[in-house]
Amino acid sequence: MSQSHTHDHHDHSGHDHAHGGGHHHHGHHHHHHGAPEEAGPFPWKRMGWAALLVAFAIAAASLVQVRSGEATVITRFGNPSRVLLEPGLSWRWPAPFEAAIPVDLRLRTTSSGLQDVGTRDGLRIIVQAYVAWQVQGDPGNVQRFMRAVQNQPDEAARQIRTFVGSALETTASSFDLANLVNTDASQVRIADFEAQLRQQIDQQLLATYGVRVVQVGIERLTLPSVTLTATVDRMRAERETIATERTAIGKREAAQIRSAAERDARIVQADATVKAADIEAQSRVEAAQIYGRAYAGSPQLYNLLRSLDTLGTIVSPDTKLILRTDAAPFRVLVDGPPNLDSKSGSQP
Repeated sequence: MSQSHTHDHHDHSGHDHAHGGGHHHHGHHHHHHGAPEEAGPFPWKRMGWAALLVAFAIAAASLVQVRSGEATVITRFGNPSRVLLEPGLSWRWPAPFEAAIPVDLRLRTTSSGLQDVGTRDGLRIIVQAYVAWQVQGDPGNVQRFMRAVQNQPDEAARQIRTFVGSALETTASSFDLANLVNTDASQVRIADFEAQLRQQIDQQLLATYGVRVVQVGIERLTLPSVTLTATVDRMRAERETIATERTAIGKREAAQIRSAAERDARIVQADATVKAADIEAQSRVEAAQIYGRAYAGSPQLYNLLRSLDTLGTIVSPDTKLILRTDAAPFRVLVDGPPNLDSKSGSQP
């Protein structure tokens, strides 16, 4: 096309030389007629929209949203530079200059699994503990958690489980089995066991992982078969000891009661003996007085009655005696009462 146009231009020039200057003006006008169609106007509007879209994309890439229950660590070329804790929107440099990494601050629970540990009295127990923990919500501990476990909660739980297993072994060695398993509730010290376990792991987890321990508890506690047998034997021996002590106490109390009863009986018997002696002495005095009055009134009748009393005392139904009839006190059996004949003769 360019060669053809040039050829035409030369043709017109030759024609102008042949016919005069008027035709030269016509050829010049034809040459400038095609230039505006090649250049055109500059697309400012389109470029403005493109720049606006790029600016919007950069702004969107610079926004950081901090959710509730999370912290956001801003890293600059892979190194933590600052920590965002307040929920809401914030700014950062777009990638690759800065990146935003969320860190979960919510409460988590990790179980130690069953651990075979030894008590202070040399017995084995199987215990399982749980730990409720969360990343401490301050910049230093959040960054410590990032460095220690690369923001991996599962890795943190695994290492916490190892810590708790070691702490269980140490804590159990400070308690006897009777402090953990006992029919007497006043002897059980599970709360002290949990407190000591937490004390051992609390500061270590915070200093190493930036993790705060919220609660520690015993989830399960059981006994191996060997320990169970030894425990049953020991409990049986303790029960037998208690039974022996109570039997001894009962016997001692019974002996005390028996001794007190015998003492009281002796006192009562002595009092009764004294009273009986007093009564007997009084009765003898009264009898002597009666005998005295009877003798004073009728001496012969008195002698007769005394003789009969003496016979009643020394003679029983089976007694056989051979004595003189004129011997006292048998004379009354032969002679009869005094003056009996004279009294019978005087009757009409």
